Amino acid sequence: MDKAYVRSLFDSIAYRYDLINHLLSGGVDLYWRRRAVERLRDLQPKRILDVATGTGDFAIAATQLKPERVIGVDLSQKMLELGNEKIRRKNLSSTIALQTGDAEHLEFDTDTFDATIVAFGVRNFEDLEAGLREMFRVLRPGGRIAILEFSKPSAFPFRQVYFFYFLKILPSIGRFVSKHEEAYQYLSDSVMEFPEGEEFLKILKKVGFASTEAIRLTFGIVTIYTAQKQRNRSI
Repeated sequence: MDKAYVRSLFDSIAYRYDLINHLLSGGVDLYWRRRAVERLRDLQPKRILDVATGTGDFAIAATQLKPERVIGVDLSQKMLELGNEKIRRKNLSSTIALQTGDAEHLEFDTDTFDATIVAFGVRNFEDLEAGLREMFRVLRPGGRIAILEFSKPSAFPFRQVYFFYFLKILPSIGRFVSKHEEAYQYLSDSVMEFPEGEEFLKILKKVGFASTEAIRLTFGIVTIYTAQKQRNRSI
């Protein structure tokens, strides 16, 4: 997806982004982030990079791991402004820093972070493999990636009910609340096109990751993907 389009889209819905996410998920998105963060607990990461951080919810969730530093990067300046306000209210400014950044051209040295994370953002990468390679590059050997992304349920009849809601109802609610005609139509379209499950695990392996795993949550609505950067591998 074109970066300029994604940036303008998220800038335009930034002020309603958190409200709509919690409304449309019934608050379950908070649980999803906590589950994803738990996949990193045994690693005890001290430096974490949150790519496509948006308003910082995943970066904030990651502080339960007691890291020394969490850095969040995003294309949308307006989303970052709202995220910084939220971080100040939670007194987390000494731990979390947000900055503008492109997932496909990360401005960090190789082998910098213990963990790289992204929630509901990889499907927005203009070049998916390039973004994943960058996340691999900045991850230290032995470090881990944790990705939370929407997926498509497979069990009948939940699959049929979910698709009706996701393709017909969700875009209408999103348009009404955000006052933006395209934003939540884009959400449903991008989820339908995303290479989920085993297909995505193959891409992770292709760019260099090992020990890949996919954990489906809430009837398959979302999936947590984790993978390791082996100690003897480099990009």
